[in-house]
Amino acid sequence: MTTACEAPRGGVAPVSKRVMNLAHFMRRAARRQRDETGLVWGERTWTWSELDRRIDAMAAALAARGVTKGDRVLVQAKNCNQLFESMFVCFRLGAVWVPTNFRQTPGEVAYLGRASGATVMICHGDFPDHAAAVRAALPNLRAVVSIGASDLGADYDALVAAYDGRAVAPAPVDHDDPCWFFFTSGTTGRPKAAVLTHGQMAFVATNHLCDLMPGTTDQDASLVVAPLSHGAGIHQLAQVAAGAKTVLLTSDRLDTDEVWALVARWRITNMFTVPTIVKMLTEHPSVDLHDHSSLRYVIYAGAPMYREDQKHALQKLGKVLVQYFGLGEVTGNITVLPPALHEPADGPGVKVGTCGFERTGMQVQIQDEQGREAAPGQTGEICVCGPAVFAGYYNDAEANQRSFREGWFLTGDLGHVDEEGFLFITGRASDMYISGGSNVYPRETEEKVLQHPAVAEIAILGVPDQTWGEVGVAVCVLKSGAALNERDLLSWLESKVSRYKLPKRVFIWDELPKSGYGKVTKKAIRTELEARGCLPVD
Repeated sequence: MTTACEAPRGGVAPVSKRVMNLAHFMRRAARRQRDETGLVWGERTWTWSELDRRIDAMAAALAARGVTKGDRVLVQAKNCNQLFESMFVCFRLGAVWVPTNFRQTPGEVAYLGRASGATVMICHGDFPDHAAAVRAALPNLRAVVSIGASDLGADYDALVAAYDGRAVAPAPVDHDDPCWFFFTSGTTGRPKAAVLTHGQMAFVATNHLCDLMPGTTDQDASLVVAPLSHGAGIHQLAQVAAGAKTVLLTSDRLDTDEVWALVARWRITNMFTVPTIVKMLTEHPSVDLHDHSSLRYVIYAGAPMYREDQKHALQKLGKVLVQYFGLGEVTGNITVLPPALHEPADGPGVKVGTCGFERTGMQVQIQDEQGREAAPGQTGEICVCGPAVFAGYYNDAEANQRSFREGWFLTGDLGHVDEEGFLFITGRASDMYISGGSNVYPRETEEKVLQHPAVAEIAILGVPDQTWGEVGVAVCVLKSGAALNERDLLSWLESKVSRYKLPKRVFIWDELPKSGYGKVTKKAIRTELEARGCLPVD
């Protein structure tokens, strides 16, 4: 053991792990590709130098409102240039970007504001109720900045104009300094802030370019078809690192014809999405009406893709599909299945059902409940270690204790690897299901349903669905003498949870099947649903 005056064993004194501030990606692109287009949204375009100047101006405006290194900035917005910029505004100040899923309810967003300890909010003008809920939950909120004309607070673009020309030097940061709170429910229903850091995300951007989109340069273009607040935001950070332009859809609603028209117009080379959207895009007639020969990488994640859907997409687009498996806590960096391994036909050597092999710099291990490594082919929990693993959950020691074991992050997913190291996901340790690429945790919705005065018991489970991958099915038991039907319960629930968390069907039973210990078992409920002919839900 060394004293404060001694060098540690090996003769190397501890030093600060200074790393690049991620906002330098934008600064570098502005210097090297000054007058080239960096962002496209509808008919508007911004050069890299314009983007960098706007980011400087907004950073100066937030600094004038007291935002400093470590402060959390809550952002509630649909995809737009201001949302894109806000990531780098926060990074440049050393502040923490806290984006929401814009489809969340005001109450859900207010909870994220409290949980993160946000001091400032950037809010799109379409969400006055969200701003009001956050203000009520955070009485010490310093400011609300409004995107678009509204009375929510100071206008974003007006502030950019007022502070134009004020250069802001990126805040000095260490490897473990937080830059992004990526909200995820982990293995429980209540959202938790996964802390992403500057050093970690520099590795992630490099890894994305290495494993998902090798050869990506400033000659490439990326189309955004998912909210920038989550996985698409990580993908776009990698685009900025490479100097590749980003193209946004004109609205938050997916217009398939617009997608393919933009691919042709801007010679799109890559996009990130989920299997449900790949299916929609490749089954729509417009896929045959526009030139998509520029595409090299169509990256999908968030859920497995049905094999028939995979074959159809390959038939339409060629071998451009890239699959990756990952969680918010590992920023998507667990496995990759590159285009060369996406075969359009089954046959010898084709690994149907795999989500790929380990990402560069990452290690996957299948473990039993005691943490022992499982043999190839043996099912266990998928565990991972490496530089892409997050720093832990913010202010949640219990969740951190539960999620790590001897340095391994426990994903909560079950699977096995084959002799070559290809990973196959075989189930989930939790009841979480994935609908349209979004993780849904039944416990959260169950808690809401139980607030209904007519409901005594509730169980929600995920079942396969051809459109969304999985959807929720709820089984309820009513209180004695109460009356309630499916339509009325869903209508009551709509304002209390996000739409993607709503069950697709609700069944009213006299009782829920229970184990000998009196515990409601979802396996027994699934069996009973099948016996009653309630599955599939269509």
